[in-house]
Amino acid sequence: MQQVIDIQWWQLGLFSLTLLLPFAINALYQLNIGKEAVIGLIRMVVQLLLVGLYLEYLFTLNNLWVNLAWLLVMLLIGSSAILSKARLPRRPLFVAVFTGLCAGLLPLLSFVTLVIIQPTPYYHAQYLIPLAGMLLGNSLNANIVCLQHFFDAFKTRWPEYEAALSLGAQVRDATLPFVQNALQKALAPILATMATTGLVSLPGMMTGQILGGASPMVAIKYQVMIMIAVWVMMSVSITVCLFIAVRRVISPQGKLNSGCLEQGTT
Repeated sequence: MQQVIDIQWWQLGLFSLTLLLPFAINALYQLNIGKEAVIGLIRMVVQLLLVGLYLEYLFTLNNLWVNLAWLLVMLLIGSSAILSKARLPRRPLFVAVFTGLCAGLLPLLSFVTLVIIQPTPYYHAQYLIPLAGMLLGNSLNANIVCLQHFFDAFKTRWPEYEAALSLGAQVRDATLPFVQNALQKALAPILATMATTGLVSLPGMMTGQILGGASPMVAIKYQVMIMIAVWVMMSVSITVCLFIAVRRVISPQGKLNSGCLEQGTT
């Protein structure tokens, strides 16, 4: 297989000129996203450069406790980002989101590193951090969509919820339709992705490994493993998150925290 072909900085700068196209579209149709796009691009480049430098140091150091501390930081930032994008209050829901991400990520990551890949040492940062990043990254949108749909349903279908309670339904039964709808909406994209992967799209991990010189069959095996892990983590994390969220924002009498309702529907 061919060795990895490096991209020179001037070549990356040359390719960046293609950004003129989306900015031209923004100007032509007056989308008013130019400032947001510039800020997002600058943040992306700076953050990736800093992470790249840090990961090189992390891979060289390869210390168990440093790796675990980095995982904790990823989980904390991910939990905060989910609630921020979903426009929901942190105080009652942070524990639910954080616990959901931990329940989905940590068992899967342990199984993949200890049983499937078996790197030496087992906590090798080269495998642990990128795998955790891919799983968390794919789960963020699912959690955001799930929470948004769940709390939006209380605004649009509030009479249905109250009617169920008035007829003697327990909180679990009264919220079940909202939970079902939120889970279905959150998992729909990954189901569509799995159904078209290979025929319509080549996922990023597989493409990256092939460009890096790996055998296509090796890349495919890794990609299958990752897609299964993403599907499992999404399912577990959003289910655990909703399970805890219902108990934290809805009283035993069925009263919903008004702050969640107002912020979740803005």
